[in-house]
Amino acid sequence: MKIAIFGGGVAGVSSAIALKQKGFDVSIYERHESASNIGAGIVVWPNAAYVLEQLGVLNEIEAVSGHPTRMRRLSSTNENLGAIDIEKINSHMGYPSLSILRSDFQNILISKLDSLGVAIQYAHTVTHIETKNPGQAEVHFRDGSKITADVLIGADGRMASCARRYVHGDNAPVYQGFINWIGVYESEEESFEEIAVADYWGVGERFGIVPVTKHKAYWAGGVACADIGPRNQAEYKAELDSIFSNWPQPVQKMIDHTPVERINKVYVHDHNPIPTWHKHNLIVIGDAAHAPLPTSGQGACQALEDAWHLANCLNDNPHDLQQAFVNFTEIRFEKTVGIIMAARGFAASLFSRDENFCMARNENSRNTDFAKVAAAMSRGWSQHLPLADRH
Repeated sequence: MKIAIFGGGVAGVSSAIALKQKGFDVSIYERHESASNIGAGIVVWPNAAYVLEQLGVLNEIEAVSGHPTRMRRLSSTNENLGAIDIEKINSHMGYPSLSILRSDFQNILISKLDSLGVAIQYAHTVTHIETKNPGQAEVHFRDGSKITADVLIGADGRMASCARRYVHGDNAPVYQGFINWIGVYESEEESFEEIAVADYWGVGERFGIVPVTKHKAYWAGGVACADIGPRNQAEYKAELDSIFSNWPQPVQKMIDHTPVERINKVYVHDHNPIPTWHKHNLIVIGDAAHAPLPTSGQGACQALEDAWHLANCLNDNPHDLQQAFVNFTEIRFEKTVGIIMAARGFAASLFSRDENFCMARNENSRNTDFAKVAAAMSRGWSQHLPLADRH
């Protein structure tokens, strides 16, 4: 079975690895001229760590990752709002949680793919997809070339997925009313006594810091914003200072000591869930199928789960492609919808401009039973994976 994947991000590369390991003939195409990394870093939660172990890269990932111990919630005036014990999540699920820069993460995946004899074919921008003959899609690239295969996998992201448009008829993402500035901080001095996530909550504003080592972290500063506006990198620090100038010292440190060229500005979009992810011999995965907000913490993790499940479904049904696609969607749909909707709810809470609501939200956090939260997160993320609750 010949399989062609378009999209060289987490979903595309991890799918290529999983499929190649099962003996499929895989090719992969990416629109960028070379490897690129959108985003500063990710937390590999235990569900993703399980998949990375199956792909044979967990040890390499772990070697360049932090092991966050807890996820602290604080107010914009540095009040303690409680903490989720990440080590409890790890204990429940039987795998570690890891913080890693996205560039390191992607480089390890690409290196693994190279070792399997699959090279990403760069500078292949998809312009459109059409039905060549009954039951077979054909992908057209900007350079005039085109491909078809027994299976086409659309892993071409959330913002302008040609694969999603082919399957669903509409690929317009939904702007969710907030901006994230994201950045990578590095210092020669020790900046973090503990590898612990710090999540600061304000009124319509939020700032999160995720240490990777005692010297290095990635961060995101967010603010509610009704409209999509300009992105001028030269202005990013001034924009951040105008919002976070009175926030706690760690927030100031991230902004002041991150070079502006390592800061990006994102008008944050997701997608409404769609029940059908396939048409003819093409299936969408990753953000093209189910893009959650970054407030989910699960975007890359769910892309990895897609890779593992899709490889299994195709391997189990090599002569019945439609059954493989149906099985894959049945496994993945409910879980990803839940993650999308929970992320929207959390974002609505974080970026509310109602001061009274935010005071009540913070008080509610202070009174939360975080052991129950950790257990619930573990149950949700373990769904459809062979992870034993070891608590």
